[in-house]
Amino acid sequence: MKILVTGTSGQLARSLAERAPGKADIVLVGRPDLDLEDPTTFAPVLNSVAPDMVINAAAHTGVDQQEDEPERAFRINAEAPAELARLTRLAGIPIVQVSTDYVFDGRLERPYVEADIPNPLTVYGRSKLAGEEAVRAGNPDHLVVRTAWVISCHGRNFVKTMLSLAATRDRLQVVADQFGNPTEAHDLADGLLAAAATWQKRRGFPQGLYHLAGRGRASWYDLAAHIFDVSASLGGPSAFVEPVGSDQWPAKAARPANSQLNSEAFARDFNYRAGEWRERVGALVTELTGSTHR
Repeated sequence: MKILVTGTSGQLARSLAERAPGKADIVLVGRPDLDLEDPTTFAPVLNSVAPDMVINAAAHTGVDQQEDEPERAFRINAEAPAELARLTRLAGIPIVQVSTDYVFDGRLERPYVEADIPNPLTVYGRSKLAGEEAVRAGNPDHLVVRTAWVISCHGRNFVKTMLSLAATRDRLQVVADQFGNPTEAHDLADGLLAAAATWQKRRGFPQGLYHLAGRGRASWYDLAAHIFDVSASLGGPSAFVEPVGSDQWPAKAARPANSQLNSEAFARDFNYRAGEWRERVGALVTELTGSTHR
């Protein structure tokens, strides 16, 4: 099964390429060959690659930056998925759109399920929700997968930022009143590959919308503290973490207070669960700390 994945350097795209051998043939395509800001590049790439499925793993994810450039955010996160959905429908192949917990306002105290009504607080959340809706409308053979707090050894993410800061600082302030599910990118990749295998077997997805995130609840403070506990035990960088409230850490774009996603529907239909976040973060910090000490 050949899967075209948008983006070449993103956490998910690179993780899919690493996890796919023996499961699927992954073709990563990004700029300039496929530019999400230039829809005229889409059809030539699809015709050249001739994939059995498209996974749109690329996006404009600069949450604060997008508050200043909403047109670009919607061009990349909504209009590009709409055109990809139209072209994949014409080609008779399915499309998988990766979305985000930011489509919710974070006011619920329990983990969000797929049936909960979105209410995004930011340009990022609104543009990603528009992308979801465009994919659903553009190609009936679709899968929308929302995830949250993605971390990996690739790209920029919270774990790598914390370790980098701890190399030069003894003390850090980290928000303790925002909660979510840290998700290791390899787990997300494995889940999408499981979904692709299901589609290949059934020629269809059981339902169009799912949540897939790591197991267990954490605040950013919890996550930072665990990162440094593991790193310190390995002789890596560590810092004292001071918990602070969101009001002490103002940002241009509002963050959901609760980003937890319930992934039971995905586990039921694709027989796959992401790992427990502490275990996954421990393994990731071990890998990153080892690489910096070689």
